[in-house]
Parts: sequence; structure tokens; C-alpha cells
Amino acid sequence: FPSHPFRRRVLGGRGQRVHGMNPPKILIVDDSEPVRRTIRSLLRKVADEFHECSDGDEAVDAYARFRPDWVVMDIEMERIDGITATRWIVADFPDAKIAIVTNYDEPALHKAAREAGARAYVLKEDLLALSRIVSDPRPKSKPRSPGG
Repeated sequence: FPSHPFRRRVLGGRGQRVHGMNPPKILIVDDSEPVRRTIRSLLRKVADEFHECSDGDEAVDAYARFRPDWVVMDIEMERIDGITATRWIVADFPDAKIAIVTNYDEPALHKAAREAGARAYVLKEDLLALSRIVSDPRPKSKPRSPGG
């Protein structure tokens, strides 16, 4: 996998903050500002802090600085796609919780997201599911494959 320019700064990080009863901090990564605004609006009732990025490249650095409880990550972005960014973040922060959000309901993408370390896979037509996902205090496992 290609090396990321911020990788040296990210390595050795202390991981995420632990949130017990505190509302989660959310990093939203999508190249569409209207989509980011919609996600922020939907999660406003369950989260107290938001940070936004428009590309996977920015997300890697933002994760290290912001230490969110959850990342909501689009797949298709211009410079660095969400699967690659997920892989880079999880490599340096194994406890990172990343939900892939996409229009594509393809088994190969579900598998790629799971293998990259994403803990949830949500279709943009079902964004309401994000609220339940990010507010659930139980540890998340790998995303379910389509049909099972």
C-alpha cells in the first residue's frame, strides 16, 4: 500500500478517547459538502463535536489531530478513496471506529471495507442508521456482508 505523508506523525498515537456517557466526537469525510451537512444534521442529536474533511488524505491527518470516536467515511473521493484512508487510519489506530457510507451496495466493496478495518457499512439511502451506530456504546465488530 502506498505510504502516506502524515504516517510518521500518526504512528505511535495513543488511540481514541474513551467515551462512556459523553456524546461521541465525529469526523465526517465526504467530497460533497451537502452530504457532510446532511450527515452532521442527522447526527447532531447524538454527537457533540464534528470535524469535516473532503478527502481521504485529509482524513488521516484529521484523525490524528481530532481523535474522533467515529469516522463516517465516503468511499469515492478524488485523491484518496475511503477504503485506502480507512486502511491507513486503522493501521495506526487499531481501535478506530469507521463507518463507510456509500451509494454502492456491492459485495466486493463490503468485503474491501471489512478488510480495511471498517466497523460499519451504510448506504446513503439509509443514513438514519448512522445515529444508532455511533451512539451504541458497545464495541463494533466487522461489518456484515450483504445477505448475512
